[in-house]
Parts: sequence; structure tokens; C-alpha cells
Amino acid sequence: MSQLLSQIDKGRLPKHIAIIMDGNGRWAKEQGQDRLFGHYHGVESVRNIVEGCAELGVGYLTLYAFSTENWDRPEYEVVGLMELLVTTIRNEVESLSKNNIRLHVIGDMSMLPEYARKELNEALEITAKNTGLNLVMALSYSGRWELLNAVKNIAYEVKTGKLSVEQIDQDTLQQYLCTSEFPDPELMIRTSGEYRISNFLLYQLAYAELYFTNVRWPDFRKENLYEAILDYQARERRFGKTGEQIADEVGSVK
Repeated sequence: MSQLLSQIDKGRLPKHIAIIMDGNGRWAKEQGQDRLFGHYHGVESVRNIVEGCAELGVGYLTLYAFSTENWDRPEYEVVGLMELLVTTIRNEVESLSKNNIRLHVIGDMSMLPEYARKELNEALEITAKNTGLNLVMALSYSGRWELLNAVKNIAYEVKTGKLSVEQIDQDTLQQYLCTSEFPDPELMIRTSGEYRISNFLLYQLAYAELYFTNVRWPDFRKENLYEAILDYQARERRFGKTGEQIADEVGSVK
């Protein structure tokens, strides 16, 4: 067992970890290769981190794989990413099932090419009964798209008389988000040294702890994940309350 792993308090794990997998392109350039080379090597990191979360007993892992803005990238890169996505899912679905991992997808699936949608739907079906780690892939996703979609759907329900304006509260909005089945992330990790959330889970990250690392995604491994979790466990999560209030609440539970 690694020294870092032995320091993690298994009773205080984040239920949901979200990761912005950044730096594939820059990593590839540093190797003197094109961007797709970085994306191919990023798959190994996905495999390693999914395994690490499953071993720890984390309930939910959301990976920001492809944003709606990514469609504006050069065509060869977009096509390459779609082909890589399909190949990876085809290669990994058996392993996901064997390890009791359930796959979910959030995002505008209608924008994906038909062959990619077909492969994804098959993988969702194959893993649907699994009860271990929930692996959520954010594909063709952006937080603003999700919120706009939710508002439109709520407006339609009001228009058709299924919902009254007075009934709308935070829970209503939450039910119309892509993530309505999942708890909000408690820890958000971004690799590659950028300090922003890039239109990712804008509503859900309201109280998440944010962790930024300079490590490029293709180099990110379990040890880096353990570092992020230990950093999370060293923080005091107050949710707008004072430290004294939290201490009193913990004391009364004991």
C-alpha cells in the first residue's frame, strides 16, 4: 500500500469526485507529437483513476470528456476524439462490467455522430444493473447548455399547466438537470495548471472543494488522486456556516 493511500480516512471520502481532464494537447506538444497523441495517452489515465476510485469506494466519478465548445476544434481532432471515444468504450465495457462499474452519460447526445451514440447506448445498457462506482461521462456537455435546457423544460411544464410558478424551487430546478440522479460533487479536480471551471457543472459545484494541479492529464495517476483527496480531507467544509457552528454540530452528533 502506498504511503499516501494509508493516510486517507476511508470514512470521510468525497461521495462524488468531478475531474476536468486538462492538458492532453500540451502534453503531446511537449513530446513533439500532435494533440491526438495526448488524447490517446489520456485514456490510460482514465483507466487508472476509475480503478483508483473504485478501489477506494468512491460512489460517483464524473469526467469532463468533451465540452460543447470542443466541437469548434479542428475537424481532424474532433473526428479523432469521436473515434477514440468509440474504440475506448468498446474496449473497456467488459472491464467496467467485471468491476461492477455503471456507466452514465450527461450532455447533448444528439450532437454526437450516430455510431458514437450507438456504442454509448450499448455500453449504458450492458452496465445498467451494476451497483459499484457510478462513472459519469460528460460528453458534448456544458453547464450553460444544461441550465438553459432545464429552464426551457420547466417553462414548457408551466405553459402546459403541469407545473405552477409557485411550485418552482431549488429542488424543481435540480430535477431538470442532467445530474438529477446524482449527489453534487464534493471535490472537483482540474489538471494541467489552469484555474477555472470552464463551464463544467456550474450549478452542482456550488459548494465543492476545488483542487488544481500542474500535472498534465496523461501523467495523472492514483498517487495524484490520493494527494487531492488528502487535501480535501484537510479542509473544513462549512457550507456558509462558521467553523464554530460546524464544530458544535459534529459534537452534538457524537
